Amino acid sequence: MIGNHLAQHPELSGLAIGLGVHIQSLPSGARVDIKTLAARFPEGATRIAAALRELEAHGYLRRARERVPGGRIVTRTVSCNQPERRGEDVPVRPAPARPAATREKREKRERRAPRKPLPAVPRPVCPAPALLQAATDLLADLRRDDPRLLLSACDTAHLAPGVAAWLEREVSPGAVRHALSSDLPPEGLRRPAALLAHRLAAQLPPPPPFRAPAQPPGIRHPLQTCDGCERAFRAPEPGHCRDCRSDLSTAA
Repeated sequence: MIGNHLAQHPELSGLAIGLGVHIQSLPSGARVDIKTLAARFPEGATRIAAALRELEAHGYLRRARERVPGGRIVTRTVSCNQPERRGEDVPVRPAPARPAATREKREKRERRAPRKPLPAVPRPVCPAPALLQAATDLLADLRRDDPRLLLSACDTAHLAPGVAAWLEREVSPGAVRHALSSDLPPEGLRRPAALLAHRLAAQLPPPPPFRAPAQPPGIRHPLQTCDGCERAFRAPEPGHCRDCRSDLSTAA
C-alpha cells in the first residue's frame, strides 16, 4: 500500500516520488543502487542520485555501510514505507561501496590521459613568414563560415603549414576556405582540427603545371595576391598572375 504521504508529498520532486513508489514496489533484496536505477529509467545517474538524496533527507530511505564476512564494505539501503514507522522497513540487497580514493584516482587518471595527436599536414617548400601569416588568418576566419570551426591557437599553429602549402600551389584563399568548410557532417564535430588536417592532406592539389622563369641566384620575390583571381604568385610588386596577364592580352 502506497500512502498519500508519499504520492502527494508537498516537498519531494516528481522524480523522487516516482522512485520512492518504484522502490516500495520491489521485493526484499532487490537492488536500488544508482547504477541499477539508471539502467531502468531514462533520467540518468545524476538526476537519480539527486532524487535518492531527497528520499533519504525525508526519511524514506536509510543507507548505512556495513562490513560483511570476508572484510568487504557494502552499503545497505533500507526503504521505509512510512518514515515514522520504522518497523515496516523493507531491506534491499546491499551494493558494494566503491572507495572514494579509488574514484578520485580513476578520475584523475582520465583527466591526465593525453589527447590523440592531430594528423600530419603538408609542409610548404618555402615557409615564408608572410605565407604562414596568411594561412593563420585564413584558419582564424573559418568560424565565420561555420561556428564549429572555432580553433584553438595550438590547433591553428599545427594546421597553418598545411594551408600555406595549398596557397603556395597557387590555390586561391577562397578555394581553400571552400575545401575546408564545405560539406561538413551534420552531427557535432568532436574535434574539428582533426577533420581539417585530414582534408589538407587528402585533398592537397598538385603543383601548378607551369612555373615562372627562374630568378637570378640569391633573389626570391615575395608572394603577392593576384588582383584578378586572388591566387598567390611571386613577383617583385602586386599585380596580376601569369594566367590573368595572358587573359588580359588575349582580350585586348
